[in-house]
Amino acid sequence: MLVRRLKRRLIAESESAGHYMFIFFRWTVIAAVTGVVGGVVGALFHMAVNAATEFRGEHGWVIFTLPAAGALIALIYHIFGFDNDGGTNLIISSIRTKDHVPLRMAPLIFVATVITHLAGGSAGREGAALQLGGSIGNRIGELFGVKEQDIGLAVMCGMSALFSALFGTPLTACFFAMEVISVGVIYYAGLVPCIASSLTAYGISLLMKAEPTRLNISKFVPHLSFGSVVRVCILAAVCAVISIFFCVAMKTANKWFSQIFENKYLRAAVGGAVILALTLLLRTTDYNGAGMNVIENAVLEGKSHPAAFLLKIIFTAVTIGCGFKGGEIVPTMFIGATLGCAFSPLIGLDARFAAAVGIVALFCSVVNCPTASLFLSLELFGSEGIVLFAAACGVSYMLSGYYGLYSSQKIVYSKLHTRYINKRTK
Repeated sequence: MLVRRLKRRLIAESESAGHYMFIFFRWTVIAAVTGVVGGVVGALFHMAVNAATEFRGEHGWVIFTLPAAGALIALIYHIFGFDNDGGTNLIISSIRTKDHVPLRMAPLIFVATVITHLAGGSAGREGAALQLGGSIGNRIGELFGVKEQDIGLAVMCGMSALFSALFGTPLTACFFAMEVISVGVIYYAGLVPCIASSLTAYGISLLMKAEPTRLNISKFVPHLSFGSVVRVCILAAVCAVISIFFCVAMKTANKWFSQIFENKYLRAAVGGAVILALTLLLRTTDYNGAGMNVIENAVLEGKSHPAAFLLKIIFTAVTIGCGFKGGEIVPTMFIGATLGCAFSPLIGLDARFAAAVGIVALFCSVVNCPTASLFLSLELFGSEGIVLFAAACGVSYMLSGYYGLYSSQKIVYSKLHTRYINKRTK
């Protein structure tokens, strides 16, 4: 009798182990394929955006095409049936609802974001990365026969791959995809697929000469002490307040443009004209495009205009609100870096280190992803000062409340209590 029981137990355990191994290898293959495709597309997208930025820098007249570029983007989306484009919010909600993401979203966001950067709209590229990756991951999942209830994992693989290829931050990309959907819950079922796809995409992007962003601040990190922790926490609190202002500005701009200009072509053209007028008024192109040069100056040189963070908020809110395409994460980094520089003399922090803290803290505030934000600090700035960055993430996450860039993101658990709340971000 005992022998029979042991035999049945061994058979059951071997079948269970076989099932786990099958699932492991299946998702590893799906993730690797997604990573290869995502790495190639991400590297090409990186090159296209850089080429557009360089062309605009060499030919200043291109910025006068902003109104026409906005109208062209609206026309392209109309032709392909995306008049009510959900953008990144569609990708995030699809993981919870199991809805399929249209593949045609990938070329649309690719082209539209390049046009935005070419003309001089103030936007980043991660919005395109998440949408590109989500649609590619969804399609690859379908090709591999992934069940409907698991298609969200394929979408997360795609998000991780494109984010990793564009920014050169595979760990941040992995945890961002798992963490951004439902705040308070990390989808650990996606850990192996997401890390496999992000690492594969990262490797492909390096082979295609898409250089990752790395900023060395080790010389400027203060010693860990009560004073340095307090200073960093004060800066993180300021970042949380500015993040709320940024999120409200982004959503208000979109609402106002939609209400005032019902015609989407006129809306985009007027928004482009506003960006053009602001650029001419300020006599600088620092706030057009992603602004990576300003970020690098802030972090490596400790230099920025005192009002740069506020001006970038205005430029980005108008750009995205009127219908241009792109992302908000690089503008968030711009705002955080320049805010850190501007605020550093008031709290006695080195401006370069304060700029780095500002990047991480503001990123954490607007996306509500403290784990991904901590990995971002590691991959961008190295391990020096990791405890200070962790403190900044904790404070900015808690004090930013229930605001966020993505309206489809859900706050599952309270930031203040061990309580299930399940509410959308404001």
